[in-house]
Amino acid sequence: VQLQACGGGLVQAGGSLRLSCAASGSIFSINTMAWYRQAPGKQRELVARITRGTNTNYADSVKGRFTISRDNAKNTVYLQMGSLKPEDTAVYYCNADIQRSDGRWYDYWGQGTQVTVSS
Repeated sequence: VQLQACGGGLVQAGGSLRLSCAASGSIFSINTMAWYRQAPGKQRELVARITRGTNTNYADSVKGRFTISRDNAKNTVYLQMGSLKPEDTAVYYCNADIQRSDGRWYDYWGQGTQVTVSS
């Protein structure tokens, strides 16, 4: 099983980006999917998470600007980011609770995608 994230890049302040993260491999079910980020010199922090039932929650710093969504048929989670600020600059990681065909649940991380917001 692996998570493949993409969609990062360089954008000016006020701009938008859309991240996506697809899970592939021997997957039976996926529960919560989430996006985290880590800026240089800082700890990794939760940005947004979404349950299989599409309940969501967000970090206060991104509420009203970011939207998390998922496509269960594609095992994919998205993060639509708008009104980007320089302080959103970080490596963004996707995360998922995945039940493999052996019946066990595992916590998986994507490889990270860089988002840089210029002022």
